[in-house]
Amino acid sequence: MRRRATGIVTDIQRFSVHDGPGIRTTVFLKGCNLRCRWCHNPETLRPAPELQLFPDKCIACGACFEACEQCAHVQAEGGREFRRERCIACGACADVCYAEALVLVGRSMTVEQVVEEVLRDRAYYESSGGGVTVSGGEPLFQRRFCRALLAACKAEGLHTAVETNLAWPWEDVEAVLPVVDLVMMDVKLADPAAHREWTGADNARILANARRLAARGVPLIVRTPVVPGVNDTPEQIGRIADLAAGLASLRYYELLPYHPLGRGKYESLGMEYSLRDVKAPSAEAMARLADEARKRGIEVRA
Repeated sequence: MRRRATGIVTDIQRFSVHDGPGIRTTVFLKGCNLRCRWCHNPETLRPAPELQLFPDKCIACGACFEACEQCAHVQAEGGREFRRERCIACGACADVCYAEALVLVGRSMTVEQVVEEVLRDRAYYESSGGGVTVSGGEPLFQRRFCRALLAACKAEGLHTAVETNLAWPWEDVEAVLPVVDLVMMDVKLADPAAHREWTGADNARILANARRLAARGVPLIVRTPVVPGVNDTPEQIGRIADLAAGLASLRYYELLPYHPLGRGKYESLGMEYSLRDVKAPSAEAMARLADEARKRGIEVRA
């Protein structure tokens, strides 16, 4: 029954080397309970499938007009117009869009279907010490499917990891622990008020859950996306590193430089991007922040 459980999957990325040890397959689930203003995967925020439109790729073939029964694609002065409010994300237009100007994000999959894809690279996991990582969005947004998927992967003898914001009641976090070998979590800001301003929620529950995981000996990787103008000072990173250093089961602390590559995704989804003028931090700035974090006696990667 668990293998027939269904979830909404955004992507399955093979040969991933940044989402845990070894060579991994990362399964991205749709839906997130936070709204970090720098999110570079906005297509994973909403829980339901949705359509992305990339006008620059459109070749004006007109196939979408005929395929869409909702009349969401219409002829307009000077070209075409997409009326998103009419779209039901059926994917019919994307199926006939050979130029990939229309892309349906999110598909319903069973645990069995996902595991079948994951197992294609078992040999690479075994040779590299890798496995499967469930990410998002936020995987606990679909917590029943997430747990069923992790359980099925564990049953196949795979190393399992989950990338989570931990902004959930403890019982939701605890439910996945029997089938997880590694928890990768973000601490974006140390100050609760600033955390709420930039993500939509404070960090009290996140930090409390992290301490409970550490008390149980659950291996933890703590990561911080470094965003200029948000958390890119030595003082701010030092405070987060203090929190990370207090977790006894910490494997390492990782600093991830903000990058603006997600801007086009916001436009394709009809969403506003509030950090349009923010640039990526320099390598020198990242090195200084990493040195500050290392003063706490922890391993830091940047």
